[in-house]
Amino acid sequence: MNYTRMVIEKEAPEEYGYERIRYNLSESSIADQKLSDIGLALPDLTLFYGEHRGDRELRALIAGQDSGLSPDDVLVTAGAAGALFIIATSLLSAGDHLVVVRPNYATNIETPKAIGCAISYIDLDFDEGFAIDIDRVKAELRPNTRLISVTCPHNPTGTMMTRADLDALITLAESRKCRLLVDETYRDLSYGARLPSAASLSSAAISVCSLSKAFGIPGIRIGWLMTRDPQLQETFLAAKEQIGICGSVIDEAIARATLERRDAFLASLLPEMAKRRDIVQAWIDGEPLVDWVLPQGGVVGFPRLNVDAGFDLDRFYTRLLEEYGTYVGPGHWFEMPKRFFRLGFGWPKEAELRGGLEAISAALRG
Repeated sequence: MNYTRMVIEKEAPEEYGYERIRYNLSESSIADQKLSDIGLALPDLTLFYGEHRGDRELRALIAGQDSGLSPDDVLVTAGAAGALFIIATSLLSAGDHLVVVRPNYATNIETPKAIGCAISYIDLDFDEGFAIDIDRVKAELRPNTRLISVTCPHNPTGTMMTRADLDALITLAESRKCRLLVDETYRDLSYGARLPSAASLSSAAISVCSLSKAFGIPGIRIGWLMTRDPQLQETFLAAKEQIGICGSVIDEAIARATLERRDAFLASLLPEMAKRRDIVQAWIDGEPLVDWVLPQGGVVGFPRLNVDAGFDLDRFYTRLLEEYGTYVGPGHWFEMPKRFFRLGFGWPKEAELRGGLEAISAALRG
């Protein structure tokens, strides 16, 4: 493994300093929750080694969201990042190849890079609505392709595949004897119909999700991967045991209590996040220098600045942060041009979101 720090992590707001940011529009989750916010109290737990696969009741709650899945198909991990690391290091080696959409959550790209395998990128196009082109994916497949890696809802654009596209990717993976990885971290924050978990549709598919983004509890580090292939699940379990044996019983108890309240929590959350998305859309409608593809899921979008070639983008981002105290995720976080930036509308309070949007307009004209 040849590790290098990811730019998105080096420049993360917690690294820069939250106290130096007035309007934080860079976050990719809803607002961070406290135990009291979601009505949770810790029981008097015995702090023993937990089940290596994760608490069985927790795994049952996760599997129960889709037909065709059982608790044995679920492996609880240290966040979605932990799941993605286990999958990449279990399936890929320096002689292997994967196809991955770009832009993307950095771990989906950087861990395969660290392994040294060959990567073909499917670059999503703003002018095509960031839609995935199945024919392009098919054209990039090689005899040594081990993995097709996508996200849905997509990070950082908030766009979603159709069910037909998901089925087509599964068919590709099955026919080429490779795996389809679907990062489903934002699946519970779908504003229209929610796609089924990919793992529930085929043993060639692997699904990854977590409680960090949609539930606002990244501090407990609970994610999971799902596969209906028992032999592959055994390999993933072996990886988890060698990395950390098991998860935290405290974290898993909080996760279990959170998912027991899942439906009520999402019922109040989704309308509020849709309202935030509409606030951004209304701002964009009145701001000729910014455009975006309306997100269909998640709490982030990926706007594009409509500026000419002579516009000083580095100065814009510096001015936006240092003079206006507003932080966004510039395109280089995602190996994209700096005309693009990730805008998180779920984490800040409504007044802070509006203030940050006004600051972007002011900095553009500064």
